[in-house]
Formats: sequence, structure tokens, C-alpha cells
Amino acid sequence: MLEFAAAPALLQAIPRLRTAGHRPLEAFTPCPVPELAAALEHPPSRVRPVMLAAALAGAVIAFGTQTWSAVVDLPLNAGGRPLFSWPAFLPVTFELAVLFAAIAGFLAFLAACGLPRLHHPLFDLPAMGRASADRFLLAVEPAAGEGAALRRLAAEAGAIAVHEVPA
Repeated sequence: MLEFAAAPALLQAIPRLRTAGHRPLEAFTPCPVPELAAALEHPPSRVRPVMLAAALAGAVIAFGTQTWSAVVDLPLNAGGRPLFSWPAFLPVTFELAVLFAAIAGFLAFLAACGLPRLHHPLFDLPAMGRASADRFLLAVEPAAGEGAALRRLAAEAGAIAVHEVPA
């Protein structure tokens, strides 16, 4: 965990660490830093595709169940109306699609965030308390056997302190 006094130093350190073979994982800042998301290069979230797939599955299940029950399982010809009256199936189809998407989105969000995780080793660092006040922290995974090189590079990049996180 690298500790910086200002956001520009943190932003300048990220490309230097990446070119040296280290992998910046996450940043903890006391205020929003708009350039940080692009600098960290996180992969796009998979929550939206999961929600779309679940919504489509919910819609197919609802429409298919209603069609099966009205046309095949229990065909009732009431008043000469057609058995396959699809406009009547749309409200339930929409509601089940929204329900499936909401549940899948919630579960995908929890999985993407790694929750429920009640404790993380980063929370044991004394510097984490200052991340919400006046320090900018960067969690970095060093390249294999490059711990000393990472410390030197962090000092050159303007890091105030380097904290080792127990695994």
C-alpha cells in the first residue's frame, strides 16, 4: 500500500508502476478524483450483461408459461376469443423480466464487489484511517520478487510511505 499526500502524485505514480511490471489494484482517496478510473484501467463491469440475460430469461419464462397454460394445457374458448391472446400476456411478462433483472443485478453486484466480506487485511493498516481524511492510498500488487524495487520506485514517484499488507 503506497501512501501519497496529493492526488497528482498518485496519478503520476500509476503509469510508472504499471510500466515497471507492478499491478495497481485499487485507490482510496478522501475526495473524488475523476482521472483515477481511467488511470487504474479496471475492466468493464459484468453486472449489466447479467441483468440483461436475467431479464430476457424472465420474459421468456413468463411468456412461455402463459402461452403453454392458455393454448396447450387448459385451452378455454370464452366468447370466441383466440387462445393465443398475446397482448394479455405482456404485463406479467414485463413484471417477471424486471423481477429477474433486479435479483440478478443485486447478486451480480455482490459478487463483483466480493461481498459479503466482513474483514479485509487492508483495514488493519493504520494509514487506512487517514484515507478518508487527507491521504491518497494506492494498493499495488508487486511483480514477483520485486518488493525492494517497488519500494524504490514508490519513493521516486513521491510516496510518503510504503505499507506492507499481510496476505
